[in-house]
Amino acid sequence: MPTNETVPAETLIELEASRSPPPQEFSKPANPDDPPWSLLQGFLVWAVSVALLLFLPLLLILPYVAYRILAHGSIEVLASDPNLIFLSILGVLPTHILTFVLVWVVVTNRGRRPFWPLLGWSWPNSLGPWKTIGAAVFLLALGWLITHFLGGAETQLDQIIKSSPQARILIALLAAGTGPLVEELVYRGVLYSAVQRALGVSWAVVIVSVLFAGVHIAQYYNNFGVIAVVAVLSVSLTLVRARTGRLLPAYVIHFVFNGIQALILILQPWLEKNQNLQNSAPGILIAFINRVLS
Repeated sequence: MPTNETVPAETLIELEASRSPPPQEFSKPANPDDPPWSLLQGFLVWAVSVALLLFLPLLLILPYVAYRILAHGSIEVLASDPNLIFLSILGVLPTHILTFVLVWVVVTNRGRRPFWPLLGWSWPNSLGPWKTIGAAVFLLALGWLITHFLGGAETQLDQIIKSSPQARILIALLAAGTGPLVEELVYRGVLYSAVQRALGVSWAVVIVSVLFAGVHIAQYYNNFGVIAVVAVLSVSLTLVRARTGRLLPAYVIHFVFNGIQALILILQPWLEKNQNLQNSAPGILIAFINRVLS
């Protein structure tokens, strides 16, 4: 026979609490140099980000490749197809979005931990915004000196930039927009923090700098000057992360470094059409900075 006994209020409260979602697992103060993710997770994030960058744009252009082959009956016509080049660049955007999601999942453990504090997204006392911007401009000038004295052949990226105005603008937007953010989250964020805790600061600086420079060699393999600039930038950004214990200054340096070059990419065709402006102060400045791209 069922009874009409009343369940005590304390029991109801305990039952309701057991059904409620668990509290966030991360309660101690966020420390970017003592991350809750493992060394293996750090390297897996890096490896997946590289794999996405290599294969996702390729998958996205396959329908267009199939269409062009059916329409022309030959694959040779694709070699200089500006639309194909543009689509391959456009495929980098979903790559960056998926990489950001991957970083978020690992850092927060699917929302159970804070994201930006664990990555060190704040200003240290030793380095503010203006000093950071100055460091970026200094690195850009140093890059010009390196490419000026070392020289080098036209790179694959130069050829892509020249393929169409749309490709030039899209590369500029990616270089200044999603590129610095995603690369810093992966390299100086997730990967550096994990390596630094496991192997120490020195090994973290070496490993992260080498991996960052290494993935860019495919774009600049025939231009030692540009490779040297990328290597200097990589070491500098990683040293800033190591010295400050924060990721935000490294990101701002990367953003300003790429952003100035992106602005030059957009303005260069306009300047070339206006010959009278080439000898003006803005024209001279643009020509000076543009040497970093050559």
